[in-house]
Amino acid sequence: MHDISQYQDFFISYLKRQNISKEPKNLYEPIEYILGLGGKRMRPVLTLMAAEVFDADYEIALPAAMAVEVFHNFSLVHDDIMDDAPLRRGQVTVHEKWNLNTGILSGDAMLILAYQYFEQYEPTIFRDLAKLFSKTALEVCEGQQWDVDFENRSDVTIPEYLKMIEYKTAVLVAAAMKMGAIVAKTSEKEANLIYDFGLNLGLAFQLQDDYLDAFGDPETFGKQVGGDIIENKKTYLYLKALEFSVPEKASELQKLFSQQLEDNTDKIEKVKLIFNESGASEATQKAIKMYTFKAFETLEKMNINAEKKNILKTFGENLMGRKV
Repeated sequence: MHDISQYQDFFISYLKRQNISKEPKNLYEPIEYILGLGGKRMRPVLTLMAAEVFDADYEIALPAAMAVEVFHNFSLVHDDIMDDAPLRRGQVTVHEKWNLNTGILSGDAMLILAYQYFEQYEPTIFRDLAKLFSKTALEVCEGQQWDVDFENRSDVTIPEYLKMIEYKTAVLVAAAMKMGAIVAKTSEKEANLIYDFGLNLGLAFQLQDDYLDAFGDPETFGKQVGGDIIENKKTYLYLKALEFSVPEKASELQKLFSQQLEDNTDKIEKVKLIFNESGASEATQKAIKMYTFKAFETLEKMNINAEKKNILKTFGENLMGRKV
């Protein structure tokens, strides 16, 4: 197996070889733009890594990895439209750089392009990949809708929130890993175990994302810090702060999360103070570790050698400690 940076290089090299530039330019240029913005390429790396975990060459997993990355970026283009987000990976979002209609249509085209990459596999592999992909894509949409619904609800529970991030984020991480297993033609049992590993890692990743949204460094995070607070999103941080706060502080937090302001600087600082003083920040960091360690427990059930387990474990540890 290779290390993470090598898988990233393999994937980026493959990505650069793709001929996405076609006519009409206003459909395809935004696709090239979002795919070229960089990022960690975590999901495609996991697909390549999973294939080699099960003794296949990473190269046969490249089309599946590309499908995962194209789909992920499609979801980001549409998420940014729904959130009216100005930045993505430190750069202007697609709908801001072009316009709303271009963002919608280019996103739609990306979803179709993602499926086309599965056409490079034999029929049985194509069927299994497409079946998993369709299930995952629908779950991502369900998670996104729950996310939107929660903005207008004051009674969101932590189990509901965890289900939402499982669907919105974690299932795609899990599917990325299972696709590598499918391409490698491993057993259903092993494919399901690596899916579970990815699911718990995905939950840890999203909770870390929530934490960094409030407390990350704007220079390294790449997105607008405090975006979830501005959008009044009921994140794990918010729900834990409500749970832990005395009634007056809980009431203050709820009032802050009912506001739509032009200048949110003061609001962000007040909310972050409540997150810290209530113990919600610490509780979120504990939850990140818990889901990471749950992923590691799944590794122990897998029929792979210790070296491969350690590579996957290192990946999880790096995610847990990330700043971006």
